Amino acid sequence: MDPAHIAELLTPFLQSPPGPPASLADVQLDQVSAYFDLLLRWNARINLTAVRDPESIVTRHFGESFFAARLLMKQEAGGIGHKAGVGSQGRAIDLGSGAGFPGLPLKIFAPGLALTLIESSQKKAVFLKEAVRTLALTDVDVFAGRAEDFTATADLVTLRAVERYERALGAAARLVAPGGRLALLIGSPQAARTPQLLAGFGWQAPIAVPQCSVRVLLVGTNQHG
Repeated sequence: MDPAHIAELLTPFLQSPPGPPASLADVQLDQVSAYFDLLLRWNARINLTAVRDPESIVTRHFGESFFAARLLMKQEAGGIGHKAGVGSQGRAIDLGSGAGFPGLPLKIFAPGLALTLIESSQKKAVFLKEAVRTLALTDVDVFAGRAEDFTATADLVTLRAVERYERALGAAARLVAPGGRLALLIGSPQAARTPQLLAGFGWQAPIAVPQCSVRVLLVGTNQHG
């Protein structure tokens, strides 16, 4: 897809409140375009996403991910990212990466981020490695295994809607360093019960994802010292 059209489709996610607006540089839009094209080619062979319409792929997957990246990675005082201390030189883990969302857009948005993608499906892990190579991303590791077998922690852990949510939530929480945050891109019903499912985290109010009535970004801070 043409980078200019991608930029147009991503505008609501990068410009809409809350938080100050953001934009992607030409090199970042070129990376998104290459990522999008690679995703379409691989999706014809393995099921990376059930969303088939090209524009919907951009808004549903890339848009939601860049919306989260803008709020999680920004450095303005008082912003979500400022409180987390996760800047361009931070470390993040994306659990259950699948086709790479939101992890790879976070890396595109903040190139200095050290990122680990955890994906138990071997076929999807191979795709993630190919995406990292194609986009010439550095300091990105793909862990082709279960989160329970991964021992490191990070300042930021992301988790997008997955099967067996409660189990995945517990696995993700274990990966969050003390004082770090867990960022969840989930449905409103899941967000409503998450604070009861996960003790020891302080939760911010859910933030609605643009152009979606049921999807939210929910961020919790690990309060264990």
